[in-house]
Amino acid sequence: MYAKSAFFLFFFVLMIDILSAQPSIFNQNDRLKHYSNFPSRLVPMRDLDVYLPPGYFENPKKDYSLLIMQDGQNLFSTTTAYGGKEWKVDETMDQLINQGEIEPCIVVGVWNIGNKRFSEYLPQKPMEALPDSLKKKLLSRSTEPLNADHYLQFLVDELLPFIEKTYRVKSGKKHHLIGGSSMGGLISMYAICEYPKVFGGAACFSTHWPVFYTNDFPAFPNALIDYFATHLPDPKDHKIYFDYGTATLDALYKPHQIKMDAKMAEHGYTPDVNWMTREFPGAEHSEVSWSARFDVPMKFLLGKVKK
Repeated sequence: MYAKSAFFLFFFVLMIDILSAQPSIFNQNDRLKHYSNFPSRLVPMRDLDVYLPPGYFENPKKDYSLLIMQDGQNLFSTTTAYGGKEWKVDETMDQLINQGEIEPCIVVGVWNIGNKRFSEYLPQKPMEALPDSLKKKLLSRSTEPLNADHYLQFLVDELLPFIEKTYRVKSGKKHHLIGGSSMGGLISMYAICEYPKVFGGAACFSTHWPVFYTNDFPAFPNALIDYFATHLPDPKDHKIYFDYGTATLDALYKPHQIKMDAKMAEHGYTPDVNWMTREFPGAEHSEVSWSARFDVPMKFLLGKVKK
């Protein structure tokens, strides 16, 4: 009884901390906010960045779509980005919005925690269904236990309510998108399959189907693709984007993406209507490559604004 009461007290205090979280920079009109050490009862605390679209402060009655992205430290700043190369998400979004090519959208960049990235981004259910010998193989990449289900629960039950309370976000899955690259592409696909009532669109850049850095273990991508195929959300009200390059690590992805594309077609998805897959010849597995094509899924998922 005491343990149960203590848990609810902890949860109550945690939610107060979450809902009262303040950005590190208090300039009211700053359209790029940073939150340090965002709390959670499900996963370790982490930083967040929130991008607000042009006109956000000038139109106080307007609500906006929301895009949640993985690897948030790589999206907006060369100071925090891997290798000093950022995605330039804010610059690209500003340009697309100002040109009337997409619906204005809030973007939340959820920072990863380096040594937990693999365990949080690797889809949990299909991997836990593998034989023990293969599950042991995963330990050679990470000694952390698989924790993707808790990570997604954090996004849905803790982060999303905070963002909706703090910022003017449109309600409904149609206006809630999720995205990421590499392992971030895997967890974004997992998210729309596990929470189809929450997310209406997913952008999966360079989805890391092999799990490892070679194609020597086909059981891993096959398990992922088979799981996604049997858990795809309804194509009537969901949109999914995939892409891949042909250089460096991306050179491994094409055969797996072809298999996933076949599953998409079998389940009623129509190319360039509610599903898009794009190959980018010569593109590498890097922030520079993802930045260069970030506009493609944004136009697909957020559509064109009629002038």
